[in-house]
Amino acid sequence: MLKSNVAWSTNENSYEQGKETAAKAVVDLVETKVAFLYTSVDSDVGEVLEGAKSELGTAPIIGCTSSAGIITPDGFITGEKGFTGILALGDPDMKVGVAGSERGKDPRETGRKLAKEAMENAGENCVPAYFYMVASPAEEEEYIKGIEDVVGRVPIFGGSAADNTVEGKWSIFTNDKIFSDGAAIAFFYTDKEIENVFTGAYNETTNSGVITKVEGKRTLVEIDGMPAQKKYAEWTGAKAKDLKENNLLVTTITKPLGVKDRLGDLIAIRHPMYGNKDGSMNIGANLAVNTAVIQMEATVDELINSTGNTMKELNKDMENEVGAYLLVHCGGRRLGIGDRIDEVAKQLKKEANGVPFLAIFTFGEYGVRDHGSNTTGGLMLSFTAFSK
Repeated sequence: MLKSNVAWSTNENSYEQGKETAAKAVVDLVETKVAFLYTSVDSDVGEVLEGAKSELGTAPIIGCTSSAGIITPDGFITGEKGFTGILALGDPDMKVGVAGSERGKDPRETGRKLAKEAMENAGENCVPAYFYMVASPAEEEEYIKGIEDVVGRVPIFGGSAADNTVEGKWSIFTNDKIFSDGAAIAFFYTDKEIENVFTGAYNETTNSGVITKVEGKRTLVEIDGMPAQKKYAEWTGAKAKDLKENNLLVTTITKPLGVKDRLGDLIAIRHPMYGNKDGSMNIGANLAVNTAVIQMEATVDELINSTGNTMKELNKDMENEVGAYLLVHCGGRRLGIGDRIDEVAKQLKKEANGVPFLAIFTFGEYGVRDHGSNTTGGLMLSFTAFSK
């Protein structure tokens, strides 16, 4: 039977922060198969890991920095000197293989390497049931392609590393590695049920257009032949100054863009992050010319309520008793919710109904919907449940 614990600390000493959290996380776990560890850019990540390893021993660790805080059954956790949270899973019938690497020359090739290492570290030579990934917010799609080159379309869950202010101060880590540009994965070998709900939970508007020009993969230059900022302003009534530079990130939290998958089962949210002087927008995920982009919308109330509703959907999907939840929540979405984040914590606690859970805040979320393709989005929720 799977057993889990969630623990946290805001100790001002980073080593003690990691040690305290890990000590509480492994209580009554006969063998910790994986420790999901999340900490703050305000903590000394290396010290946190050393403190955690002093209690976890050789148990596999995987995680990243979370934006501004985490949520546990005790509520929203943050601290001036940082914070650390761990979700530890123990299950005699589960095998987990963890691998991490800096980007290297080619992220797709790095993804292939990680997949092979994760299988080897799990003592397996076959496809896992599910895999978790954390990557830097840049080339997530390429890492996924590389992993799938090795194992095929195995369902994904997870999210990208984050900091507090989109400055690139984030970290990704495993037991013996800490880096800012790269990816880490955990392969799960188990007969137990694992379910994921991946959603933006935004409302689709009637405003849509065709992407007619993109620079690179993530700069939206034109929609319907019109500068992207101008088209967005036409759709939403936003003022030009609100779409410039970093103002765009905040302006678009309640009115982002979305792209549908080919069957219409999922709308992957595309968060405009930065407004360029030429009227283009830097977007937090990949785009393609001659595909449709939709203006989405949600009120702050709807963003808050979507967390409880997504947990309800996840619980409905589970056929077996839940033993743990890992809840990936976009950091930009948290920014839009602001001081009302405690309302999110209350909804998550209610729907978890006593089951340990840990919610983190990321700069990109991963998942799959209804047998579609593994993909990434922004301003999304990727909620995962593990059965007992």
